[in-house]
Amino acid sequence: MSVSQIYSSKYRNYALGVLFLGYVVNFIDRSILSILLEPIKHDLALNDTQLGLLGGLAFAIFYTTMGIPIAALADRWSRVKILSISIVIWSAMTAACGMASNFIMLLLARIGVGVGEAGASPPSHSLISDYFPIETRATALSIYALGIPFGSMIGNFVGGWGADELGWRATFFLVGVPGIFVALLVWLTLREPPRGMSEARVESEPEKDLGGDAPNVVEVLTFLWKRKSFRHIGWAAGLHAFVGYGAGTWNAPFLIRSHEMPITEVGSWLALISGIGAIGVFSGGYLADKISDRTGDRRWYLWVPGFSTILMVPFQFVAYLYGGLWAVIPALFVVSILGGMYLGPSFAMTQGLVTLRMRAVASAILLFMLNIIGMGLGPYFVGAGSDFLAPTYEIDSLRYALCFAVLANIWATVHYFMGARTLREDLAETEALVHAA
Repeated sequence: MSVSQIYSSKYRNYALGVLFLGYVVNFIDRSILSILLEPIKHDLALNDTQLGLLGGLAFAIFYTTMGIPIAALADRWSRVKILSISIVIWSAMTAACGMASNFIMLLLARIGVGVGEAGASPPSHSLISDYFPIETRATALSIYALGIPFGSMIGNFVGGWGADELGWRATFFLVGVPGIFVALLVWLTLREPPRGMSEARVESEPEKDLGGDAPNVVEVLTFLWKRKSFRHIGWAAGLHAFVGYGAGTWNAPFLIRSHEMPITEVGSWLALISGIGAIGVFSGGYLADKISDRTGDRRWYLWVPGFSTILMVPFQFVAYLYGGLWAVIPALFVVSILGGMYLGPSFAMTQGLVTLRMRAVASAILLFMLNIIGMGLGPYFVGAGSDFLAPTYEIDSLRYALCFAVLANIWATVHYFMGARTLREDLAETEALVHAA
């Protein structure tokens, strides 16, 4: 019995929609900090290095390290329950950010958000991979990843409005509470699909779990690391995220400092920029699926993000170096579209390179590389760079720190194209193991 016979397409699309909604809440709570950095800086008397730590490393270390054991549990236990509990934790800790009276309290609350959000993507990726076969998986994962631009859009808009109307403390409460209701929706309406449902046909016992025993984390890491294509995917995604998170955290302070834009206006513009990024997030997976299917060449799953990454570099330099907003804002629109195209293909290929019971851990390993390099180091590098350059460039120090970060996208492009060289062979080897099981 095929996947469509176990769950209707209507239900599978509904499940994808609920997982997408959870990811929207995830990114609202994750990204809200960036638009509030300037009022937090003045209220708590912090420097840019401390702000970069709050926006990146403090969150990322716990997000990535907790993600792996939680993912290992998701390969053994109910992914739906893990996701529901995780949403409650990160939503409560987001609200707790509003009670911080100093840097340490805010740091601890952000760590709590990171611990909760560690349980979001690995079980969600694993669920989606059981609901959707490899031929449409990149598209499905791209739809899930739309939670990033839409969550960031809502976070920027609400954050900009809330900072002016409510204050930054009340804004944290405002965005934290709705997650509790989303957690209930996940717990009460999502079903746990059989492992491997989208790969195999079950002639009898349609609810049978085909995944077998789940290997431990070291075995999954060893298995993945032997795939040359995955090593390049991990480095490429990490470097790409280094630029993306560095920019995403500091775009609001950049526009406020270098272009003297009011915070409400900044929130509105960044909301539009984040929202239009949904075009790229969806297109990346959709184009990779369609071109790969039409040509019969799966290397397009890495060529698509490779081309989009190198194309956006000149637009990033325009955004940060040009003096007029008439050029800066359109350049950021283009960057937002191209910058999200790597997500669906990178996630889909990571899922395709492992066997069935490795999926949640494989997702966590990719997210570990993506977030420890990207989220952990990107915002901190830009913040520390801004402080370092401030004696020479003063108000423009942040502008040039962002430009230095952009250079990492050139390095990321090299890894995408190098990974494509062995992708077909690595996928074939894993598919042979799955079919032989």
